[in-house]
Amino acid sequence: MSRTASKRAGTKCWAGVEAQRPCPMPSFVRWLAASALWAAAAAGVFWGLPSVPPAARWALLVFAAAILAWTVLDLDETPVALAGALALLAAGATSVQSFYAGLGDDFIWLLIGAFILAAVLQASGVAQRWALAVVAGAATPAALLRRLTWFITATALVLPSTSGRAALLLPVFVVLVQALSTSGPQPRLVQALALLFPSVILLSACISLLGAGAHLVALDFMQRLGAPVPGFLGWLWLAGPFGLLSSLLACELIIALKLRREERSQPISLPSPETGPLSSAQRAIVAVTGATLLAWATAGWHGVPAPMVALCGALLATVKPLTGCDLKAALKKVEWNLVLFMAATLIMGEALVESGAAQALAQALVAAVPLAGLHPVAGVGIAAALALLAHLVVTSRTARATVLIPAVALPFAAAGYSPGLLVFMLAVGSGFCQTLMVSAKPVAMFAGEDRQHYGPRELARLSLALMPGLWLLLVLFAVVVWPRQGLA
Repeated sequence: MSRTASKRAGTKCWAGVEAQRPCPMPSFVRWLAASALWAAAAAGVFWGLPSVPPAARWALLVFAAAILAWTVLDLDETPVALAGALALLAAGATSVQSFYAGLGDDFIWLLIGAFILAAVLQASGVAQRWALAVVAGAATPAALLRRLTWFITATALVLPSTSGRAALLLPVFVVLVQALSTSGPQPRLVQALALLFPSVILLSACISLLGAGAHLVALDFMQRLGAPVPGFLGWLWLAGPFGLLSSLLACELIIALKLRREERSQPISLPSPETGPLSSAQRAIVAVTGATLLAWATAGWHGVPAPMVALCGALLATVKPLTGCDLKAALKKVEWNLVLFMAATLIMGEALVESGAAQALAQALVAAVPLAGLHPVAGVGIAAALALLAHLVVTSRTARATVLIPAVALPFAAAGYSPGLLVFMLAVGSGFCQTLMVSAKPVAMFAGEDRQHYGPRELARLSLALMPGLWLLLVLFAVVVWPRQGLA
C-alpha cells in the first residue's frame, strides 16, 4: 500500500473497532499548529541568538520548517527535503557547489552499492539462508526480536560503519518480513522489526572504537585535553556494557510499544533454513559478499573508502556469467526516492554546520546552564541531555561530535568536570539519533519504499519512550560505572 493510500485508509474512525491509525487532525488545524510552532522557533532564533549571522539563522529556520512539515503536517519526506535544500541555497546558507556535492556524497554511492548487493543477495536466495539461520529456534515474536538484538549488536565488532552494517542487515530484514507474511499480514510485528534494526545498529555502534567517526573525534579531543586515551580493547571495555544494555533496552521498549501482550507470546512459524549445498552462482555471491565485508572491516589498513568497496562489490556481484544476476535488474531494486531524500538531508546537515548555526545553538544552550555551584551529578545530567538531543539539529554523528565536544566539554572542564569523562560520554551518547527520518542513515534505509514500515510519528513515539531510559543509563555510567573502570 502506498503512503497516500494508507493515509486515505486511516481517515475514518469506527466506533468500537480499534483503528490502524488514530483519527487524523483536520488539515487547517495542522497548518495552524505548524505555523504557530514555526513562528515560536523564529522568535527564539532572532531574539535568542542575536549575534548569529543571517545565513545561520535561515539555516535553523529552514530546518525547523522541514521538521514541522515531516511531523506535524505529515508531508512526504523527499519533496520536503529537496525544498529545504533549495531554500538553503536561495538563502545563502549553502553554495551551489555544496548543493551538487551533496548529490555526489560518498554515502550516496555507498547506499546505491548497498542496495545492489542486497538485491543480488535476495534474488539468489543467499539472504534467505542467512536470515533464517540467524532466527532459527525463535518460536515467538518476543524471542525473535531478542535474538535479533544480540545478533545485530555482535555485528558492531565486525563492521566499522553503521551504514555498512545497515547494508549487510537490510536483506536479512527483507527476508524475515517476507517469511512472516506467508502466515498472514502481521503489521505490528513488521513495524517492530523495522524499528529494531536501525535502533540497535545505532545504539550498539558505540561498542567499537571504529564504530563511528565520532569516536575518533573524541579520541583526538581527549588527547588534546590531556586525558587518558583508550585503545581498541580499552574502548570496548568502557563502551561495551553500555552499548549492550542500551540495545537490550531498545528491544524491550519496542516489544512493549508495538506488540500487544497476547501477540508477544503467540507462536510464529518461520521456514527452516536450507541445508543443501550452494549452487556455483551462490558460492560466487558468498565469496563476493565475504570479500566486501572483509574490505569494509579492514578499511583502516588498506585505506580504500567504504563507498568504493561497496561499488566494487556491487559490480562483481552483477557479473551475470559469475553470479547469474545482472546490473540492470539490480538497479531496478534501488530505492531512488530514498537516495534523493538522503542527498537532500545531507545538504541540509552540512549547511547547519558550515553556516555556524549548530555551533551557535550549542554554545547558547551551554551558556544558559549555571555551572557555578551546580551539583556534579546535575551537571552530568545536563551534559547527557545535550548529547542525546544534539541529533535534532546536527544529523551527522561525526559533525555532531565536532560541534558538541568543544562546545560542551570545554566549559564544563573549566568548571571542574573531568574532560576525559565528558568527551567519552558525549561520544557515546551521540549514538541516540533515531527521532527523525533525517537523524541517521540506517533509520531512512529501514523505513521502506514510500515509508511503508514506519513514519515520523512512529519514530517520535519510540524516541520519547527511549530517551528517559537512555539518559538515566548514561548518567549512571558516567557517575558510577566508568569511574570504577578507570575513566576518572
